[in-house]
Amino acid sequence: MAGSRPPTFRAAPVRVRVPATSANLGPGFDACGLALALFDDVVVQVTESGMDCQVAGEGCDTVPRGERNLVVKALRATFAQLGGQPRGLALRCANRIPHGRGLGSSAAAIVAGVLAARALVVGGLDRLDDLAALRLAASIEGHPDNVAACLLGGYTIAWTDADGVRALSLPVADPIVALVFIPVAQVATSKARRLLPAELPFGDAAASVGRAALLTAALTSRPDLLLSATEDRLHQRYRAPAMPRTAALVEKLRGNGVAAVVSGAGPTVLALSDASSVESVRAALPSGWRAMELAVEPAGARIVPLEQASG
Repeated sequence: MAGSRPPTFRAAPVRVRVPATSANLGPGFDACGLALALFDDVVVQVTESGMDCQVAGEGCDTVPRGERNLVVKALRATFAQLGGQPRGLALRCANRIPHGRGLGSSAAAIVAGVLAARALVVGGLDRLDDLAALRLAASIEGHPDNVAACLLGGYTIAWTDADGVRALSLPVADPIVALVFIPVAQVATSKARRLLPAELPFGDAAASVGRAALLTAALTSRPDLLLSATEDRLHQRYRAPAMPRTAALVEKLRGNGVAAVVSGAGPTVLALSDASSVESVRAALPSGWRAMELAVEPAGARIVPLEQASG
């Protein structure tokens, strides 16, 4: 837990590598997530004064460079938990995760800030353990599904007990690969959430409980059940008016027997398949989409040596 004594800051910079994530996975709304092997790298150093924030790659033309930057906000929140702010900060963000596409770019920025701040404080892990880091990241993000997958890696299930957010990571069965189909247009998560109903039919809720339970079995040991396990009645059809091309692609892929879902709040489509089916799934892709084949990232966010090549 965070202590009350002022922190001592390390002089050396730290680099954090954070993976993309896909949340919901069909029926696991706000609970289930998957870490994907597409990474942002953030290097942060404590300085004598000021704020020097540089961004390259995805979002470089639109991401704020000062205190409004999401990595900076997460750094500040974490330093506050750890007992005090440094005099100055310099950070370099190399972004590869697309922004506004439902691949967890916000969660990645938040997790990067939390872990970097903790690593920059002497004894930071003793003051802010992994569970506390998860809870802090979730409080900044507003929901735990993406940050849990980003922090822990693999397939994650997040929930909230009386004492706060918790999460569990499970390994994904080896044959499963993730294909993400990314459109040009963005969709804001806040806009997608506004389309969700306040209430659901009881039958839809009951069916979703069964599918979400099946999802865990399918991802960890029974990939042959993925099509049934990813059936959703909670959110995708309500969000379809905001992303009709996404909804049409999900319907087309599922009609061809592919376990396709809206990735997070969209508009990216996530298809879970095995290696032998990848090319046939790609062949079903209409024009105007960018396809990426991504492995599941088992380790999650981590501190990496400064000299390590970006991946």
